[in-house]
Amino acid sequence: MNLGLKIKEKRTLLMLTQEELANRCELTKGYISQLENNKVSPSIETLEIILDVLGTNFSDFFHEDTEQRIIFTEEEQYTKEFEGYEQTWLVPTSQEHALEPILVEIAPHKNTIHDYPHPGEEFGYVIEGEIVVHYGNIRKHCKKGESFYITTNSTHYIENVSDTPAKLVWVSTPPNF
Repeated sequence: MNLGLKIKEKRTLLMLTQEELANRCELTKGYISQLENNKVSPSIETLEIILDVLGTNFSDFFHEDTEQRIIFTEEEQYTKEFEGYEQTWLVPTSQEHALEPILVEIAPHKNTIHDYPHPGEEFGYVIEGEIVVHYGNIRKHCKKGESFYITTNSTHYIENVSDTPAKLVWVSTPPNF
């Protein structure tokens, strides 16, 4: 592990200059520069102070990530049927991430359950058919090729008002479905 590079990455991610990090840690800018260039090795106590300022800890800082999984097969998808519609989780591990993408298929003249206010945001893209997005007292039509975006601070649900099935990709953050 390149300790200096990892500290620099964390620092730049927080948009801190070397001088700002040094000041917050009661160190010198020169020391931070030498540390990031692997010219010096910090004591455990100094490293703990630096990591604290960078918003991390020893465990998280030294944890080596495994290769990120980026492809999910159709066989891994999970489908659950509800009255009048079904949901397919497109990423089986989405509950572990910030986004939860699902495929929703709604039968004609049916709707999803009423989702009560909760923290988060939701996005949908209509693949087939036409839907109505209910958001509090607002009703908005959304057809194939269109999308919607809402914060989830009002009761909301999707209704298929047509005579044909509707299909949409619906993404929630944080995971909610």
